[in-house]
Amino acid sequence: MSRVVNVSLVGVGGQGILLASDILSEAAMLAGLDAKKSEVHGMAQRGGNVISQVRFGQKVYSPLIPESATDYLVSFEKLEALRYAHLLSPDGLAMVSDQVIVPVTVSSGQHPPVDDLDERLHRTFPRLELIPALDVARELGNVRVVNVIMCGALSGHLEDIPEDAWLQAIRESVRERFVELNLKAYEAGRARCTAGVCR
Repeated sequence: MSRVVNVSLVGVGGQGILLASDILSEAAMLAGLDAKKSEVHGMAQRGGNVISQVRFGQKVYSPLIPESATDYLVSFEKLEALRYAHLLSPDGLAMVSDQVIVPVTVSSGQHPPVDDLDERLHRTFPRLELIPALDVARELGNVRVVNVIMCGALSGHLEDIPEDAWLQAIRESVRERFVELNLKAYEAGRARCTAGVCR
């Protein structure tokens, strides 16, 4: 591949975004590509904003993705997808976990809830995949694997990273006792989202 692929992963603290970006960057390197990663999580413990960006290609000179240059915006939560919509390129793909986490500012009454999230998402993103990652995770018996389900869904779009690289990256990135569960999560995400169709 000659071009650099830009992926922005966004969500809130506690969703495993940084692990997902570790898996993606490791899979890219195992595929023989140059990969760079940046992350911003500062005050983001549970409930705070988290963003990690991964760039890969034959040669990558900077880990930072320019505004409006993200090829794949992978959001682990609907509101966060809207918050970071400015990162996506005009022809980029938004892959959004069909999940809503109510912000503290809403639950505390400081701001009203957003009632038309799906409408806003479809209006904001010409190319949008809503992924039932939380439902799939519940089927697997562990809601904490949403992040790897999203990796599986993303993998179907990244032809330059073979599946064996993804599987090896997962084995190297998660604790041994959770490897099989996460491999199942990856496969479930990939199966649910292939050829641009999520079901």
